[in-house]
Amino acid sequence: MQHLRDTVSALGDEGSLLAQTIIARQGHNSPVLAGQADGNNGVDMMQGLELAALQRLARSWALLRHPLQAPPEGAWRNWLLMGGRGSGKTRAGAEWVHEIASAGEKSAVRIALVGETLGDAREVMVDGLSGIARIARHKRPEVEISRRRLVWPNGAMAQMFSAEDPESLRGPQFHYAWCDEIAKWKHAEETFDMLQFSLRLGDDPRQVITTTPRPVPILKRLLADPGTRLTRLSTFGNACNLAPGFIEALQARYGGTRLGRQELDGELIEDREDALWRRDRLEQLTVRLSEPLHRIVVGVDPPSGAGAQSVCGIIVAGLDRLGRAVVLADCSVTGESPASWATAVVRAFRRFEADRVVAEVNQGGEMVGALLKSVDANLPVRMVRATRGKFLRAEPVAALYEQGRVFHAARFADLEDQMCDFGPEGLSNGQSPDRLDALVWALTALLLECAGEPRIRTL
Repeated sequence: MQHLRDTVSALGDEGSLLAQTIIARQGHNSPVLAGQADGNNGVDMMQGLELAALQRLARSWALLRHPLQAPPEGAWRNWLLMGGRGSGKTRAGAEWVHEIASAGEKSAVRIALVGETLGDAREVMVDGLSGIARIARHKRPEVEISRRRLVWPNGAMAQMFSAEDPESLRGPQFHYAWCDEIAKWKHAEETFDMLQFSLRLGDDPRQVITTTPRPVPILKRLLADPGTRLTRLSTFGNACNLAPGFIEALQARYGGTRLGRQELDGELIEDREDALWRRDRLEQLTVRLSEPLHRIVVGVDPPSGAGAQSVCGIIVAGLDRLGRAVVLADCSVTGESPASWATAVVRAFRRFEADRVVAEVNQGGEMVGALLKSVDANLPVRMVRATRGKFLRAEPVAALYEQGRVFHAARFADLEDQMCDFGPEGLSNGQSPDRLDALVWALTALLLECAGEPRIRTL
């Protein structure tokens, strides 16, 4: 084994990765994703390889991948990869696409790449650190941004699409597809249905779906499909490929919580029975904006403390001509200094040309207003103080959703997670629901102040 380490040291980082992988195959602890131990045959084989062969082997995805990142065997149509953040699901999807597209000297294969937005499709699925353009070690595709496609040297093509525009999938046809973060798609059912009509080329159309699990209808539908093969990935299983301290930071904030089981362990967690909101209902309330809004406010819930995990809730909402509220954006920031989160509030105010900022001052008092004014002296700020508990303040806002008086202009995953895990104890996933608090203040200012609920005392 020492001879192997000496041999591959000339390869630098690639050699280090290869040596670690071989050590892992001998049953030792390894900081990389590796396969099962297979005796000494692997090491014996490595000893006789030339440097060039070792270099190729060091870049071999078949060697480096975790067994769970390999496509399932047998007959299937949907390969559903549910994993926590940083668990390696995007890399698995990108490698699957590249392997299919780069096979053969000539290929007419057509592949659909569907992301939450076109920006996500490009920045995550194509250009991201685990994207197709970054992981392609040979037969690298040419990225044609203006045409939203990738073209491999053998003629295979992959086209990028956005779940925001289901109609864009009407007409094209494909052999394969990769759907990323489907649980966050704005028009999930409609987009997925259009994609199924497009998967009509070849004898065995297939698709891989990579996503963080959320109990939304489209995921439940996929799990119930007999043509689906499910793979669960955990963030902890890919710790070696993540930044130092990433796991510890997430574990400190989310360890032992329902959100932690979802975001780290890749579990599909059902909504709380006593929650004020349900995901299927929120999905139905996602709409496309078709006309300008008459009044826009920015709700702010300042962080209760400092540190990397402190969150300032910043939610933007407006009123349409029918008197219905539309949640426009979640501009919340994490781990920022007071000056930085105040700047983020002003940035959201200007971006949406809002009429007013409504900021809670239970945490921070007069300092909140002073901070905001220090960034923009002319900022119209209304400072409010809560006199009732979080759950009691949220109940009338939840009733507005039930009455069909509130809609969302997009899917806001982090906000919806808090909404659907918010219980009578006033906590969401064991934490203060900062984004939800900001939402309550914004919608209260737009729809409830005339009714006096929740009780607000203007300072």
